[in-house]
Amino acid sequence: MSDENPAPAAPGFAFVAVLGAPNVGKSTLINRLVGTKVSIVSPKVQTTRARVLGICIAGPAQIVFIDTPGVFEPRRRLDRAMVAAAWTGAADADRICLLVDSAKGIDKDTRAIIKRLCEQGKRADLVLNKVDLVKKTALLELAGELNETGQDKTKVFDDTFMISAERGDGVDDLLAHLAATAPEGPWMFPEDQISDMPERLLAAEITREKLYLQLRQELPYAATVETEAWTEQDDGSARVEQVIYVQRATQKAIVLGKKGNRIKSIGAEARIELEELLGRRVHLFLFVKVREKWGDDPERYRDWGLDYNA
Repeated sequence: MSDENPAPAAPGFAFVAVLGAPNVGKSTLINRLVGTKVSIVSPKVQTTRARVLGICIAGPAQIVFIDTPGVFEPRRRLDRAMVAAAWTGAADADRICLLVDSAKGIDKDTRAIIKRLCEQGKRADLVLNKVDLVKKTALLELAGELNETGQDKTKVFDDTFMISAERGDGVDDLLAHLAATAPEGPWMFPEDQISDMPERLLAAEITREKLYLQLRQELPYAATVETEAWTEQDDGSARVEQVIYVQRATQKAIVLGKKGNRIKSIGAEARIELEELLGRRVHLFLFVKVREKWGDDPERYRDWGLDYNA
């Protein structure tokens, strides 16, 4: 007599590294897959500095996405540490997704990533993003060209997916594929956990996102944000004090704005989003300080989970 109630599927677990050139939509995709914000997004390239984990449940599988910094030709210490973190994420992963901006096509950074994947004998899934911006014929040509870029005809890609991380098109199919191919094994995180990022670092990243979005081209990558104090209040709210570090006094003036209006606006936007994410009131206080060589502070690299000596 057959069992009318088949046994539930065995649990699966996978680390999935999302690799790609800077600004191809990696953080947007992971936020979409997880269903909430775990990584900041801005039009500026190289916004992601630390390696961020986004955790989601898909059927019986728990998928942990590694949002890696963009892979590019490094020119300074922070660049080298970010690129090293990206490749560490790939080395630690059960599966790799290479995200490509369909509208930009194949650039030198993408070619360099594919070359290194070949050299390391790594396989990946090809994920073409922003497909809503490109005609179907051009997409098919791009997919064909990318699938033929392996060295000595080495096959790099197992499957190809076409998505719009911004709109959500095709993302469910990608997630279902990753869940179906996840190795059997117990989950490593609680069911309700969506990230491994501490609240203090998340708060600093949210403020840094607002800083980038408001200042755009006015401020180069000469700023960082650090949460210096976090006090739990008796009424359940949190008092958060952050410092925005810049490298020159002229940059401090830009961040402050006329009569302090710019930093007030940045703080207001950051506070609103923090309250939404944390589900409680937040009293956010921002300060701006000049520290010329903040990018050479080993402790800051440790906070970001980066290798100072990379």
